[in-house]
Amino acid sequence: MWFKNLRIYLLQQPLNLSQEAMEEELKSKAFQSCSSQELMSLGWDTPLGRQSELLVHEIAGCQMICARQEEKLLPSTVINEIVEEKISEIEQTEGRKVGRKERTELREDTFQQLLPQAFSRHTRQYAMIDKQQGWILVDASSANRAEALITLLRDTLGSLPVKPLESATAPSFIMTEWLKHPGQHKNFSLLDSCELQDRSEEASVVRCKGQDLTADEILAHLEAGKDVVKLAVEWDERISCLIESDLSIKRLRFLDLIQEQAADNQIETEADAFDSHFTLMCLEFRRFLPSLIELFGGASE
Repeated sequence: MWFKNLRIYLLQQPLNLSQEAMEEELKSKAFQSCSSQELMSLGWDTPLGRQSELLVHEIAGCQMICARQEEKLLPSTVINEIVEEKISEIEQTEGRKVGRKERTELREDTFQQLLPQAFSRHTRQYAMIDKQQGWILVDASSANRAEALITLLRDTLGSLPVKPLESATAPSFIMTEWLKHPGQHKNFSLLDSCELQDRSEEASVVRCKGQDLTADEILAHLEAGKDVVKLAVEWDERISCLIESDLSIKRLRFLDLIQEQAADNQIETEADAFDSHFTLMCLEFRRFLPSLIELFGGASE
């Protein structure tokens, strides 16, 4: 399994729990399915799925953990339709109008009646704790999903002094200057997509895809006052990604050099594949992320 996104958190204190100690901590909040009246449940699950019962998988000082969330799906259209039928029946049989308060009560009662019958959606969120580097990497496309995992980990451990990665220099400034003066960053190269946003008008956005980012038309947008808020780059012919203005990473891809390394490994089972990918990701992130952080002037204090 390869991460497709990155939300980067920096540990403010070392997190030196062994695999066994972390396993015991996570067991206290292991995933349990929603009860009949619960709308959502969140807890720890096995990173390897059915291949293992362990909640923590550790290789080379990196611990992989996985949060599992169950959400009950109860469309508002279904609730509204049933509520309207009940209101119509009351008005016809009792010859009166149903007031706002009664409507709200009918809706709440209907919701509780239907909840045990609702379908469930399960999602899994992975995170990598690198004790050597002092960071937690969450494979999440949104800040809310990443924060949900971090909050669960904090509640599980009792405390978790971490903060999202922030750079010493504003990422938008660095990315904008990069487009104005391409080719200045060692091991990084521009790809073919970006997003520009007007400094004074957030609704004014230009999205470029399949575009030569060094073209005059891009420079004209920058000279007109737009800043780069998303930028697609490649690092060392090994990783490509889209960097966003909050230093989150999307569209993360491990390129041919890494895929060839993975293919060279002896893989016989799904667990072997997991170990291979996990090891390669850990090693690549230890090279890639320091270069990324340096690119943006280092981490802010």
